[in-house]
Amino acid sequence: MQLKIMPKKKRLSAGRVPLILFLCQMISALDVPLDLVQPPTITQQSPKDYIIDPRENIVIQCEAKGKPPPSFSWTRNGTHFDIDKDPLVTMKAGSGTLVINILSEGKAETYEGVYQCTARNERGAAISNNIVVRPSRSPLWTKEKLEPITLRSGQSLVLPCRPPIGLPPAIIFWMDNSFQRLPQSERVSQGLNGDLYFSNVLPEDSREDYICYARFNHTQTIQQKQPISVKVISVDELNDTIAANLSDTEVYGAKSSRERPPTFLTPEGNASNKEELRGNVLSLECIAEGLPTPIIYWIKEDGTLPTNRTFYRNFQKTLQITQVSEADSGKYQCIAKNALGVIHHTISVTVKAAPYWIMAPQNLVLSPGEDGALNCRANGNPKPKISWLSNGVPIEIAPDDPSRKINGDTIMFSSVQERSSAVYQCNASNEYGYLLGNAFVNVLAEPPRILTSTNTLYQVIANRPALLDCAFFGSPLPSIEWFKGTKGSALHEDPYVFHENGTLEIPVAQKDSTGTYTCVAKNKLGMAKNEVHLEIKDPTRIIKQPEYAVVQRGSTVSFECKVKHDHTLIPTVTWLKDHGELPSDGRFTIDKDHLVVADVSDDDGGTYTCVANTTLDNVSASAVLSVVAPTPTPAPIYDVPNPPFDLELTDQLDKSVQLSWTPGDDNNSPITKFIIEYENAMHEAGLWHHQAEVPGTQTRAQLKLSPYVNYSFRVMAENSLGRSSPSEASEQYLTKAAEPDKNPMMVEGLGSEPDNLVITWQPLNGFESNGPGLQYKVSWRQKDGDDEWTSVIVANVSKYIVSGTPTFVPYLIKVQALNDVGFAPEPAVVMGHSGEDLPMVAPGNVHVTVVNSTLAEVHWDPVPLKSVRGHLQGYRIYYWTDQNSSKRNRRHIEKKILTFQGSKTHGMLPGLEPFSHYTLNVRVVNGKGEGPASPDRVFHTPEGVPSAPSSLKIVNPTLDSLTLEWDPPSHPNGILTEYTLKYQPINSTHELGPLVDLKIPANKTRWTLKNLNFSTRYKFYFYAQTSAGSGSQITEEAVTTVDEAGILPPDVGAGKGKEEWRKEIVNGSRSFFGLKGLMPGTAYKVRVGAEGDSGFVSSEDVFETGPAMASRQVDIATQGWFIGLMCAVALLILILLIVCFIRRNKGGKYPVKEKEDAHADPEIQPMKEDDGTFGEYSDAEDHKPLKKGSRTPSDRTVKKEDSDDSLVDYGEGVNGQFNEDGSFIGQYSGKKEKEPAEGNESSEAPSPVNAMNSFV
Repeated sequence: MQLKIMPKKKRLSAGRVPLILFLCQMISALDVPLDLVQPPTITQQSPKDYIIDPRENIVIQCEAKGKPPPSFSWTRNGTHFDIDKDPLVTMKAGSGTLVINILSEGKAETYEGVYQCTARNERGAAISNNIVVRPSRSPLWTKEKLEPITLRSGQSLVLPCRPPIGLPPAIIFWMDNSFQRLPQSERVSQGLNGDLYFSNVLPEDSREDYICYARFNHTQTIQQKQPISVKVISVDELNDTIAANLSDTEVYGAKSSRERPPTFLTPEGNASNKEELRGNVLSLECIAEGLPTPIIYWIKEDGTLPTNRTFYRNFQKTLQITQVSEADSGKYQCIAKNALGVIHHTISVTVKAAPYWIMAPQNLVLSPGEDGALNCRANGNPKPKISWLSNGVPIEIAPDDPSRKINGDTIMFSSVQERSSAVYQCNASNEYGYLLGNAFVNVLAEPPRILTSTNTLYQVIANRPALLDCAFFGSPLPSIEWFKGTKGSALHEDPYVFHENGTLEIPVAQKDSTGTYTCVAKNKLGMAKNEVHLEIKDPTRIIKQPEYAVVQRGSTVSFECKVKHDHTLIPTVTWLKDHGELPSDGRFTIDKDHLVVADVSDDDGGTYTCVANTTLDNVSASAVLSVVAPTPTPAPIYDVPNPPFDLELTDQLDKSVQLSWTPGDDNNSPITKFIIEYENAMHEAGLWHHQAEVPGTQTRAQLKLSPYVNYSFRVMAENSLGRSSPSEASEQYLTKAAEPDKNPMMVEGLGSEPDNLVITWQPLNGFESNGPGLQYKVSWRQKDGDDEWTSVIVANVSKYIVSGTPTFVPYLIKVQALNDVGFAPEPAVVMGHSGEDLPMVAPGNVHVTVVNSTLAEVHWDPVPLKSVRGHLQGYRIYYWTDQNSSKRNRRHIEKKILTFQGSKTHGMLPGLEPFSHYTLNVRVVNGKGEGPASPDRVFHTPEGVPSAPSSLKIVNPTLDSLTLEWDPPSHPNGILTEYTLKYQPINSTHELGPLVDLKIPANKTRWTLKNLNFSTRYKFYFYAQTSAGSGSQITEEAVTTVDEAGILPPDVGAGKGKEEWRKEIVNGSRSFFGLKGLMPGTAYKVRVGAEGDSGFVSSEDVFETGPAMASRQVDIATQGWFIGLMCAVALLILILLIVCFIRRNKGGKYPVKEKEDAHADPEIQPMKEDDGTFGEYSDAEDHKPLKKGSRTPSDRTVKKEDSDDSLVDYGEGVNGQFNEDGSFIGQYSGKKEKEPAEGNESSEAPSPVNAMNSFV
């Protein structure tokens, strides 16, 4: 029989059979006794990467066990290492450990290499890992000349360390000449590479002894770099030094480094990559410079940082994640931030993995003829390669074994014999490392033996786990059984736990667990047994704890510590002060339960602890002593009571028990009552219920109990200030089982199908069951019959289905509880019904009475109750209108449903459509559904008044007419006879004029009203009529207009006297308009109208043009004063141009043409008012608007504040001038402008700049 691994804990399924453990694959706890033949097992070896101290002898460990004892051999760098030929190498006796004596002579470097140990006996050979032996190295720094560093305050700085490469790598730190560590902060810190980073330097950073040290722990040596000198120049020093040689502007530019946003000193760029091995510590670093000093924080872009494995080092600049796994791969972002900006750097982390075990190969013990398997499962990234060796030789070239078959990571064995014994090695390797596991196959035939000592005594504290050992061995693997007592039966699972190594566990040992236990091991070759003994002891408790004390200097204080313990155990009580021994002072005295401190001094203050020890347990309690100066007695402190303690159960009967307790301190307020609660650990563990209350003078109570409940009790004390915390729970008490004393509630009988009866009830809870094996006796019979009761007993469920019943028949039902002890009292009888079926008969004599155009009354005859075949719920009317021809092709007609509850035989149908054809039928309804429909009945609703017309629009408004267009009502509710239109004018004060009534034929959808008042608003009322009356009206308003062309943009009109109006169309965004061609001294009427969504709106005004003035046309070009003025202006311009040319040549040549070409904007530039120079000139033919210097807006419009709605502003001087034909006369110094394309009649006002540009 083979040995097989089982789970760590194995509970057998519930049943009343002996416990038998069938174990197959061998487990690690099952060792082969050393007196039996077995292959070698490596028990100790040096690490794979073995760094040695060259000042000491080299010791390479290799220990192994086996029977017969194994012999040892070594290889070095893959070849046999003959230790006999090297006098410096010896092997320890009975061991494979090598000792290389290099202290007397020889060098450690001579023995550098890869070593492997082999332990061999007649049953196989085990091999060690490849042990790489390397001596540690601590090289010196290379000599280098370090120049002093001088920089301005605020600049960043990196001091390189670049330590020599040692083995193992050195630990780096920075100190000064006095061997004092240099202070570090968010501004100054050491990077992972050892360099010292300054985010910004300050004058106090100046020093000549920045020294980088490298400590090589293996050789306990420290190497030192040459000191680095740093001088930081402050702002004042810098300006004093360079002020004499620099201009004002340059001195200003030579300030210390200004505040600046962060940039990263390391790592460089926006992104970088990092690779780490599984299980290592992942260290990510970001160090930034900037002013003010940036702060660093970290996020993971595609997830969250692990809470329990994430640590921040070096002032948040280093993020460390311990025990990294593949799940930690991803993108990590460090963010550097100061007041001037934020920067990010993304580090893409990839976690690789050297091979690691999923299932390492385990030793296999088989008996002859058995089958078995060796499994070797490993994982890694990349996936490791699995290879097998047999006795240290690759299995491909090892001697063949017919019982062995290799299948990847598994070796299968079948029908093994003694010659199949061997040691197998599993090698799992990838580019990051390897695993080597040894596991032997040992073929033995051995009867069972128990390795645990006979008659071992186990002593355990009550309510704690008890573990009884039964270490065993045998081949085939024995089965294990446990028995209690000399004639006891085999133990079963509950309440025991059986471990695969033979150990018996009692999770909660009770007093009744005391006794003798026998472990029996059996296989086909024999049997072995062993007895052990278990004693359960009461726990040690401190029932009176020392209390906090405040005493005055010179007084005496006493701490009490009263201990309760098992009478067979002898406790020792020890007192401690501040977790140490008491002072050896005569002032401290200890008697049975007290520690007394006399003549208390300030040094006596502290924490005093009472520790009670037995051989099985220990408990402790502490109190604080505070020593104060003598003061008046403080007022007492009032609080809720302390919880009761020392709960004890006595007088334990089937349905009662006595509970006693010790009250806690009442804290200066008398206890008024005690509240007792219980917990049912069997059915509702963790849930406490109220049990009883007793007066505060009592410390015991007789409690009534229910059967089959595992009780625990706790007590709370209450005084005038409130209720205490609960006490500790008492010991558990399981009452005996009894028959149930109540039956289920809410018993009902309803059918889910026509031929069944579903009986349901509310089950009893665990507390109400009163015993194990809760079941229910379900009984039923027809109410109207002489049948006997039919009964069935069901498990603890909540329903039972009776099949094959007649349809909708009343039944009498009862449900009685029972358990393993007996039946509950006789239950009450309730009535139910078997399942319903659809009604069989339709209602008859259906007739309809039409009440009005929207209401009808329906009558019908009731159906026989027997045909309902269920509970009558009511009658349901389906009704619908006949569809028109375009809708008759639809598959479904929309039907309306109205349900009338109970046995009603008539009902009203509201909300009908007038002038419609309706069809209806009636059906009876029960709990199952609807019965057949009655024959269809047809009825018609009379005409009704129509709805309002669907729409009303007024189109084509003219001076004296309006056209109305409308759509007929969406619901005519009959035949339309005519339309009625009523309208009335609305004046400017919103008063309504006389109402006009007009009848319009029903076939019309358009009507024109003529002879209306011009520019008048009208309100219209419009509705349709049928023979039933007038429908709802629709209203609208509209305005007659002066424009017969329909809806226009805003327009402006002007007229005089009785002449026709002249019209001009104006852009809707304009707010003014200039009128041309007016006659002097003439009165004009102006009307401005606008048409929008709300209709046409207009306003009028009257004005009169000014009188005509004599025209004086003078040729200004021939006037002497004008010629003199122009010459003076030309001379002034020439002088200014010369001055400008000279000043510009001083700073470089700026040809006018080059500057002109460089300007993208060819518009005329104004004369600069500050220095008298000119802007860029333009061609005389260019008439684009002026910038800044123009006195009119660029769009050639006159601003409102300039015009003030007066036409005189268009002339020169105060009064505008007009010719006889009404045209405007203006004085211009330049060319006449072309008229704008969009009707803007205004022209530019005369401007000196215009004249100057024309001159140039």
